Amino acid sequence: MRRLISAPNLALATLWADMLTHAGIASTVQRAYAGSIAGELPPDQALPEVWVTDDAQLEPARVLLAQLRHPPQRHWLCPGCGEAIDGPFDQCWNCGAGMPAS
Repeated sequence: MRRLISAPNLALATLWADMLTHAGIASTVQRAYAGSIAGELPPDQALPEVWVTDDAQLEPARVLLAQLRHPPQRHWLCPGCGEAIDGPFDQCWNCGAGMPAS
């Protein structure tokens, strides 16, 4: 079992661990409730951490986590309504049309 990353809060740690697990990389959240003792420990020692269960999956987990943390930024025009769409969205937020194939 190896530590992958410290998260700034429990919500992100849980989200990252769930996304990794969904991708087939078994992971857990450690120090989930250590924030309550942050005054007793240095603040960075009380942050929640995401751990990978299988040491062999550490590097694939790092790659996947980097992709999750930095989604592609795309700019496209909706073919249905002409709305300009920015960010990692695959669907228009105005009319619901899908992103056109490249």
